[in-house]
Amino acid sequence: MKIKRLPKKFYSRDTHIVAKDLLGKLLVRTYRNHTYIARICEVECYAGENDGASHARRGKTKRTEVMFGEAGYAYIYLIYGMYNCLNVVTDKKDFPAAVLIRGAIPIEGFNNKTPLKALLAKQALLLGPGKMCREMHITRTLNKENLATSTQLYVADDGFIVSAKNIQTTPRINVDYAGEHARLPWRYVVSI
Repeated sequence: MKIKRLPKKFYSRDTHIVAKDLLGKLLVRTYRNHTYIARICEVECYAGENDGASHARRGKTKRTEVMFGEAGYAYIYLIYGMYNCLNVVTDKKDFPAAVLIRGAIPIEGFNNKTPLKALLAKQALLLGPGKMCREMHITRTLNKENLATSTQLYVADDGFIVSAKNIQTTPRINVDYAGEHARLPWRYVVSI
C-alpha cells in the first residue's frame, strides 16, 4: 500500500474543512514493531474557547495547552477514567481547535484471517474513540506527538476519496453538558 503522510499545512486550516478531509484518510500507528492502519470514518469538531463542548472552554490549562499550540499535533486525553481519545489539533496557533477521531475501519495489521462475522465484530471495536485507541495502542504517552514527523502515530493519504454526498452531518455525541452547543452539527460520518 502506497501512502503519503499528511503535512502540517493540512491541519493548519479551518477545523470543519480538516474534519471532512480527514474522512477516508489512514490513521497509522506503529507499536512494538507492529503497524496498524485504519481508515477514518467518523470525526467531531471542537473549535474555540466559545465552544461549550470544548475542553478549551475554560481557557488554557496544562491539559489543553496543546490545543492552543500549532496545528498538526495529537491531543490525547482520558475519559471515564479508562478510555483514551485521540484528537488532531487544527487551525491556527492560540485558537484552540481540534478534531476528535471517533471511529475507523481496520485496513492492515489487524487479524483479517478470521471468518466474516468475527471480522465485522473486530471492525466494530474501532467504532468509538476509546475503543479505537485501545485496539490501536494509542495512549496519552503520545499526547503532543507531532503528526507531521512522528514515526509512531500519523495520518496518511492513499488516494481514497470520500464524496461529499457520502458525508453525513449530525450533532456531536455525549456532550449534553454543553447545552445549545451540544446540538451543533459538528460530527461528520462516512455514510455509504
